[in-house]
Amino acid sequence: MFQFEWPLVLLALPLPVLIYYLLPMRSQYRQAALRVPALDDFRLGTTAPAEIRPRRWRQLLSLLAWVLLVLASSRPQWLGETVATPLSGRDLMMAVDLSDSMRTADFKIEGDQVNRLQATKRVASKFIERRRGDRLGLILFGSQAYLQAPLTFDSKTVNRLLREAAIGLAGERTAIGDAIGLALKRLDLESDNSRVLILMTDGANTAGEVTPIKAAQLAAERDLKIYTIGIGADEQIETTWFGLRRVNPSTQLDEKTLREIARVSGGAYFRARDSEELEKIYRLLDELEPMPRDRQNLRAVEELFVWPLALALLLAATLPAPQVWQRL
Repeated sequence: MFQFEWPLVLLALPLPVLIYYLLPMRSQYRQAALRVPALDDFRLGTTAPAEIRPRRWRQLLSLLAWVLLVLASSRPQWLGETVATPLSGRDLMMAVDLSDSMRTADFKIEGDQVNRLQATKRVASKFIERRRGDRLGLILFGSQAYLQAPLTFDSKTVNRLLREAAIGLAGERTAIGDAIGLALKRLDLESDNSRVLILMTDGANTAGEVTPIKAAQLAAERDLKIYTIGIGADEQIETTWFGLRRVNPSTQLDEKTLREIARVSGGAYFRARDSEELEKIYRLLDELEPMPRDRQNLRAVEELFVWPLALALLLAATLPAPQVWQRL
């Protein structure tokens, strides 16, 4: 389907004709005051020099350039077929820990040893790609919490911003309470959408102005359901001068607080000790029941103004060429 976004601009098409007939025409010729004894040096049969009398083809090209310029200004568009996009009616915010402890390399992906943030990015990116109809947002937190992406249907942008996140970007400590508080500020509390926060961390609350439990209580009052994920292996083998030894790299993980946050807000707590468990957790989160909501009809729009505009500029550039050639 073809349409003009601004059809009223087409009313300017007859403007050159109106100017031609309404404005007084300036005399193109002047009376010669020079008397000559003979006319042999003058060409007969012409009424005006070529550079003074505009040629017919130049007038037509000028009118054509004007028509193309007006058409481009009216924004011609080609509308594609209507596509129904499902909307789940869910606002889903993700909060990812970027504290210094996320450098711990106790995860394996396809046989390669990776740190906790790399594993989180890998699995969470697949989770985001599977989202259909959710408005997604991204919060990155460390010593402070930052809104990296507001709620949007553009999951590709949210995914790209997650992959670009780096450890230490938000500080070295962990402000879990502030991350929950920021999610409360950014979620649309006036809508009827189901509100969900997925919080991923490998430590305890060591920074921020709001305690995690207090933030969870505020979230429960505003119908924000929080799913917490504790990241980190229970056991890791280290090589020392005295041989191999087993250590627990997740001693700083405050599972008690994470469980309480999930319980108070009506969510659930998950423990991710390796990449397989983390993948299973996101599979379970995929099964969250969305609120029923009508589909949104979208139509692809292709702007076509570029073509008439380019032709108009091309004609405008070639019109003065004959005069330039004559002067050369």
